[in-house]
Amino acid sequence: MEYLLIGLTGILATTAGTLAGGGGFISLPVMMLLGISVQSAVGANKVANTISSFSSFLYLYRNKKISFKEVYWIVPVSLAGGVTGGVIASRMNEEYMEAAAIVLLLFAFAASFFKQGQFSGEGEIRFNKFSFPGLYAIGIYDGMIGPGQGTFMLYLFGALKVSYIRAVAGVRLATFSSCFGAAVTYIAAGQMIWPLTLCLLAGSLAGAQIGVRLAEKLKARTVLVILRLVTLGLIIQLIGENLLEFAGGFR
Repeated sequence: MEYLLIGLTGILATTAGTLAGGGGFISLPVMMLLGISVQSAVGANKVANTISSFSSFLYLYRNKKISFKEVYWIVPVSLAGGVTGGVIASRMNEEYMEAAAIVLLLFAFAASFFKQGQFSGEGEIRFNKFSFPGLYAIGIYDGMIGPGQGTFMLYLFGALKVSYIRAVAGVRLATFSSCFGAAVTYIAAGQMIWPLTLCLLAGSLAGAQIGVRLAEKLKARTVLVILRLVTLGLIIQLIGENLLEFAGGFR
């Protein structure tokens, strides 16, 4: 029964994560409620995200929704950002990082109402003075804390007038890049529970394919509504977690 629940969680989390980011806020709490340690839960998510995100990118690439020439540069930029974020995280208080995440998400949510034409363009994902620092900064954030990384990237690509399906492809490739190194680290550390990881992976692969097929059918206005709902969910969850920790400190 536990394995079935993990598989279903993988489907739901990765479908949602592919469409608007934030899938980790579904899968991680479920796994921890089942008594799985934080390290093993995160490790399972990293392995599942590495493979499932690449599978969804590969689907879009094979269907000529994106060219590798257009997005290859995302890989080193995301990797560099993730490494930088990891170094910063080792020297920074986690509470400050979560507070920064809340502020950034609030800003992104507000900006989504004022930025016109998001995801309505047909431009390519180009390496330029806006995309490079934007992706690098998001990579740093992902390496520091991570929640909403995919959501932030979708906002960035939307602001750059990239079509939604191209944005999804770019986000999935970046997610593959940032998760690959982390997955190797968790595996090397021996923190994996493989039966549960494989169940999550199976569900995530299914969710990735469901997600990209749904993404092909969504209109820009629908995408913005979904993004705003996911962003609000991320904000509420982060604030809720901080309030619980604050209350626990007075017990």
